[in-house]
Parts: sequence; C-alpha cells; structure tokens
Amino acid sequence: MSFTLNLDGKPVRIEILRRHPKLVLWIDGQEHVVGRDAGSESGMQVLDIDGRSVRFARAGTDDRCMIRLAGQTFELTLPDANALGRGADDHGGEVRAPMPGTIVSIHKSAGEIVNRGDALLTIESMKLQMALSAPRDGVVAEILHQEGGRFDKDDIIARLVDENRKG
Repeated sequence: MSFTLNLDGKPVRIEILRRHPKLVLWIDGQEHVVGRDAGSESGMQVLDIDGRSVRFARAGTDDRCMIRLAGQTFELTLPDANALGRGADDHGGEVRAPMPGTIVSIHKSAGEIVNRGDALLTIESMKLQMALSAPRDGVVAEILHQEGGRFDKDDIIARLVDENRKG
C-alpha cells in the first residue's frame, strides 16, 4: 500500500512494505524500520526509527498536524482523507486534545456553522501553539473549555453536529 503526504507543502510518497513484526516503510528511495518506543512522556511521543529513539510532539487532526522535532516545526498534511482507507466523515463530531495543554483563544462558538478545516480554537502545548480545526462540515454544538483552561491528552475539547441538527 502506498500514499502521499505533504511535508511543508512538498509531496512525499510513502510505501508500506511490511506491518509485522515492525512497520517497514519505503520513503524517498530508502527503507526505514519503525517501531513504537516505550511510550510518551509529558506530551512527547517516542518512536524507534532505524534503531534510534526519536522524540517528537504531534498536534492536530488525522489529516493535518504539526510535528515538533529537534527544535523545528513541520506541517504534515494528508491531501486525500481516503488515502489511508478511511472516509472523510470517520472523524465524528468530537475534537480531541492531541496532547496536554492550555486553551489560548477560542475562534468559534456554539451555534456557528463551520467547514472542515476551519480553526475552532488555538491551543498551546510545550511552547507550541496550533489551531485545532473542524474535522468535518457542521455546526459547533459546544466548546467544552474556556480560554486559559487546561486539558489533558485525549480530552474532548469541542463537539460538532450536522448542520441539519442545528438548534
């Protein structure tokens, strides 16, 4: 199986060569062996890539995220939501925190119509600010935190409903 991601706007073709016992990927003409490391610590995620532990922070949605790695921030986007075998509506209406942090600002409020990708709020985690976006078209049902409020990883931050369920 292969797919294309955009890394800072540049397409990167990735082919999955094997999934077990470890994930083996073909990226830019090179084979890479990827495994999960011991886990995450204080919002950081750790992967074993080609025998090296790589620590990074990830924040965003399934099709767009920011990666903080070695003091640099990279934007990673999936151009087609179906590219990995999931439909665009598989996100549901929940917007969850990708890591622990604080709400910096709220851009949308309950009752507002939003399109997929619209910024709902801005969060900060480990000195990295990023917008959490609507995973699909809909109406903001509720924002569950206030500006300055703290949250944990996987907390539900906002909920969307279908536009025809508004009200």
